[in-house]
Amino acid sequence: MVVVTFRRKVFPGAKLLAEVLTLLVFAAGVLYAQRSQAGGGALGIDHEWHYDDHGIWAPHYEQGLIYGVMIFEAGGAVWLGNDDDFGHTLWQSVDASIVSGVSAEVLKYAFSRARPNQGGNPDKWFQGSCCSSFPSGQVTLQASFVTPIILRYAQHEPWIWLLEALPAYDALARLKHQDHWQSDVIAGWALGSGAGYWASTREEPVMVEILPRGLTIGFSRHF
Repeated sequence: MVVVTFRRKVFPGAKLLAEVLTLLVFAAGVLYAQRSQAGGGALGIDHEWHYDDHGIWAPHYEQGLIYGVMIFEAGGAVWLGNDDDFGHTLWQSVDASIVSGVSAEVLKYAFSRARPNQGGNPDKWFQGSCCSSFPSGQVTLQASFVTPIILRYAQHEPWIWLLEALPAYDALARLKHQDHWQSDVIAGWALGSGAGYWASTREEPVMVEILPRGLTIGFSRHF
C-alpha cells in the first residue's frame, strides 16, 4: 500500500510578517528611549550603557540561554523529525539559524566594528580582526530560532509571541555587558527574523534535503 501525504502550507501570510516588523520597530524605540546621552553610530542611537552583570544579567544565564536554544532546536528537530508538525518547524529554525549565523559572521568580518568595551566609540568601523561588534550574533540566533515558530503557530496561539522575550533579553544583556551597541542588536534581531521568515516559506527545509533521511525522519519513531 502506498501512502501519500500532503503538508499544508504553513506560512500564515503577510499579516504576521507585518506584526514582526512592527515588533522590531517597537524594540528599536525601546532601545532608543533607554539612552542617557547623545548617541552616535549609523542610526544615531548608539551609546555605552552602564555595565551590569548582576541578577538575571549574569553572563552564565546569557550563555545558558544560548546553549539551551541550540540544544532544544537541533535536538528537537532530530528527535521529532520532519514529518512531525513541530519537528518540521524546528528544522526550519535550524535552517534560519545556520543561514543567519553564517551571514552574521560575514558581516562581522566585513564591518569589523569596535565594541563598546573596545574604546567606547560607536563610530569605529573597519578596525580589522580585533573587532566584531556588528551585528550581534547571539541576538541573531535567538531571533532565527523563534521566528519560524511564531509564524507557524501565532494565528491560533497568540501567546507564542512571548517567545520574542528571548531575543529581547539577549539584546538587553549584550548592551548591559557592553559587548554591543544598540544598532548591533537591532541589526541582529532583523537578520535573524528575516532568515526565520525565509525558512518558514520553504515546504522542505534545506537541512532536511541534504541530510540522510534516517536522521531527519525523527529518532522518536524508533522507540
